[in-house]
Amino acid sequence: MISERPASRTRVCLVYGGRSSEHGVSCLTAREVLSVIDPERYDVRAIGITRSGTWVEAEPRWPELVPGQLPEVDEDAAAVPWESVTDADVVFPLLHGPWGEDGTLQGLLDLADVRYVGAGVLASAVGMDKVFAKVVFAAAGLPQVPYVPIEPSAWPADRDRVEARVRALGLPVFVKPSRAGSSSGVVKVETWEELAPAIEKARDFDPKVLVEAGKVGAREVECGIVQAVDGTPQASVVGEVQVLHDSHAFYDFEAKYLDGTSANLVPADLSPTVSERIRAYAVQAFQAIGGEGLARVDFFLDGEDLVINEINTMPGFTTSSMFPLLWEASGVPYAELVDLLLRQALARPTGLR
Repeated sequence: MISERPASRTRVCLVYGGRSSEHGVSCLTAREVLSVIDPERYDVRAIGITRSGTWVEAEPRWPELVPGQLPEVDEDAAAVPWESVTDADVVFPLLHGPWGEDGTLQGLLDLADVRYVGAGVLASAVGMDKVFAKVVFAAAGLPQVPYVPIEPSAWPADRDRVEARVRALGLPVFVKPSRAGSSSGVVKVETWEELAPAIEKARDFDPKVLVEAGKVGAREVECGIVQAVDGTPQASVVGEVQVLHDSHAFYDFEAKYLDGTSANLVPADLSPTVSERIRAYAVQAFQAIGGEGLARVDFFLDGEDLVINEINTMPGFTTSSMFPLLWEASGVPYAELVDLLLRQALARPTGLR
């Protein structure tokens, strides 16, 4: 059970790092969040999860980083007992990707009766799995591009049938790991000779693969969702992602984090009607998966044609990430955003809700 909260400061446990391909992004997120948490109100303990899965005592402080490289949790740091987590009043799980954003950590915290920031088990799992998210979005009436799911056993067992279904989408297509983020393992396929290698690359990240029809020339627009303390979902202004260099065929991992070839335009240059439509769809998607706390919802916009791409239940959270920029432009500065998420999590009951 949760121990009694001290009268002076709320005990917060930041958990970051993790075993996914987004380990380094999580480290950057944790560094930024730690820098703005008010030490007068919160007693913060940082716990890093190494790439090998060890939970260690490690504050996310990297004063000097080599350009183009991401930090890592020190594998040699001292391991911490589970009580370091369960003694907290609230956990802020700053993990991206599998083994953290996908409901695994959320289930662990639910079992321990510990409050935490963000979506619960089901919403986290659905948001992480692009194929299942598409099923939920379809049931909610949200427009999407045509797609083909490739289950783990289907590709090695019946390649001809899989390829035939994918070819029906037409070119180009995007091949994605179903349960990965930050565009890890994503390949734009422009000739059918590229399809099999792209699927194999995606399977290096996840045996379950998603292939989507490409939206050629479409704009990538995004909207942030945050729950108020009373649980009401609120939508931010809409932003747009642009890739600034033709060395990237799309908004991939390197363009996002490593080489500075992308830009976040906030707010996006959109008509009020289109912007409100995107914001309404974002709230609809958040409610469809049963989201809690926060999310970023991504769309493709081609003229008046709007389709949902995906939802992220723990989006990138550095000061230069789209999610905080959207809320900064909506009148909620970074430090206030972190504080709001902590207060919202503390106001939620543990157990079924």
